[in-house]
Amino acid sequence: MKRTVFFVSDRTGITVALLGQSLMTQFEGLAFQRHTLPFVDSPEKAAATVLAINAAARADQVRPIVFSTLVNEDFRHQLRQTNALVLDFFEIFIAPLEAELGVPSSHAIGKSHGTSDDGQYSRRIAALNYTLSHDDGSNLEGLDLADLILVGVSRSGKTPASLYLAMQFGLKVANCPLIPEDLERQTLPDALVPWRRKIWGLSIRPERLHQIRTERHPDSRYAALAGCRHEIQAAEAVMRTYGIPFLDSTNLSIEEIATTILHKAGLERHTY
Repeated sequence: MKRTVFFVSDRTGITVALLGQSLMTQFEGLAFQRHTLPFVDSPEKAAATVLAINAAARADQVRPIVFSTLVNEDFRHQLRQTNALVLDFFEIFIAPLEAELGVPSSHAIGKSHGTSDDGQYSRRIAALNYTLSHDDGSNLEGLDLADLILVGVSRSGKTPASLYLAMQFGLKVANCPLIPEDLERQTLPDALVPWRRKIWGLSIRPERLHQIRTERHPDSRYAALAGCRHEIQAAEAVMRTYGIPFLDSTNLSIEEIATTILHKAGLERHTY
């Protein structure tokens, strides 16, 4: 059974999509066709949103599900008139909070992703710039400034995890591959040794690594299952030698990798 789902926002739509998607994952066996409608910030866009939702209801012969973080009361009222189940996060959460706190909310657009919140935006950009310039061992200078250093064999998930930690939590993250020469010597790269207390490792099952590498370099020595198995065993041995904690990333999402490391490493998180 297919259901159409709309995520409606007057800004980027990131928050409402994350919240809505988290709820939808609890319903297995259903097929959801998702539509994110960001920047609904004018009467014309609000009217177009209403038309799209009602059109989906007619086409599907069942009402869509709408998750909304619209702030404008007129637009929210229009949304409630559609032939849809409308879950208005502001209505669900803001009213009880106002009653509990005894203070009216500002109803200001863009508060969750603003650029002037006590330097947090600048801190996130600085973290992202640092992480990009220290990706894949390309720059081993300035590691004293890193909040975290990720190591592991090639294609174990270091780059996406690093970028997520920078974007989502404002952390400066360097990442460095353990290359065959390191694995043969059973040592960390020399530049990393002084900072091993900042290091976390990522491992992965050989079969999954073989699959990932084959997609990029089919029939290569780099992707061979035996080689993947040898690299992973050697990398884990290096990490154990240096007392570096590591995660098996095989069945973990990027979000789960990042959150697990944050929790276990005791790093302060700055959520954006």
